[in-house]
Amino acid sequence: MNKPVAVIILNWNGAKLLKEFLPSVCSNTNPDIADIIVADNGSTDNSLDILAKEFPMVKTLVLDKNYGFAEGYNRAIKATGYKYTVLLNSDVKTAAGWLEPLFEFCENNPDTAACQPKILSYNEPEKFEYAGAAGGFIDKLGYPFCRGRIFSSVETDNGQYDTEPIDIMWATGAALFVRTDVYLSVGGLDAKFFAHMEEIDLCWRIHSAGYRIKAVTSGTVYHLGGGSLPASNPRKTYLNFRNNLLLLHKNLPQKEISSCRTLIFTGQPGSFSRLPGLFLPLFDI
Repeated sequence: MNKPVAVIILNWNGAKLLKEFLPSVCSNTNPDIADIIVADNGSTDNSLDILAKEFPMVKTLVLDKNYGFAEGYNRAIKATGYKYTVLLNSDVKTAAGWLEPLFEFCENNPDTAACQPKILSYNEPEKFEYAGAAGGFIDKLGYPFCRGRIFSSVETDNGQYDTEPIDIMWATGAALFVRTDVYLSVGGLDAKFFAHMEEIDLCWRIHSAGYRIKAVTSGTVYHLGGGSLPASNPRKTYLNFRNNLLLLHKNLPQKEISSCRTLIFTGQPGSFSRLPGLFLPLFDI
C-alpha cells in the first residue's frame, strides 16, 4: 500500500447518494495520494451492485451489519490503516483540488493532527453549510459555532475566511482529515453520541493529547446536510442538547465538572452559568 490517504465514505442504504455524489469524489480526488473506499454498513439496498458496476475504481469494505456512524468509521479505519484518513459524508460533492491542501499542510506540520476544508452548501453554493462552515469553536457557555455560522444564521461566502490555515477547536465530521494513528490513539469516535457532536468530542480529545486542529480553506467541498435527521425532528433536538451535556461532562477538567455537576444534570435555568470559558481565549476570532 503506497498511497498515504484513505478517503472513507460510510454508506448505509445510500445508493441514491452514491450515484449523485460519488462521481465528483472520483473525479476530483488525486489518485496519486489517495484511495477512495466505501465502507458499507450492512446495506440491504443495491449499493454494492452500483459500486461494482458504476464505480470499479472505488474500493469497497463490507461490514457485517449496521454499526452506526461512529463505530462504522472506527471499524473501517482500523481495517484500512492508511497514514491519513478522510471521514467524508456520502452527501458531499468535492471541488477540484479539494484534498491536496489538507494533505500538504499536515505533511508539513506534524503538530497538526486534523483539519477540514471550507464547507459550502450543496443547495446554495454561495453560502456556508451549517455543519462545519469554515471551522468550529465553542463559546464560554459551551455552545458550538463556526466561522460562517452561528446558531441558525449562515453567512454568504465572500472569501472572508480565505486566509492562511488557522487554529480551530473542532473540525466537521462531514469532511474530517485526520492522522490515523492519532485518531486511533485517542479512541476514535464515541458511539455513545449516536449522532451530532461526536466529532467535537473527538477533536477535544485530540487537543488534550497535545495536537492542533486547523481550518484549511483553500480546499472546498459542498455538503447537502440534514440527510439523517431534519432540523425539525424532535429526535435531533434531543440529541443536540443531550450530546452537548455529554461533551462537556466527558472533556472538562474534573475540578470544573465538580463545580457545576448539579446544575448540568438538573436542567435548571442558567445551568451553564458556571462553566469556564472554553477555547475562546485560545482561539480568539
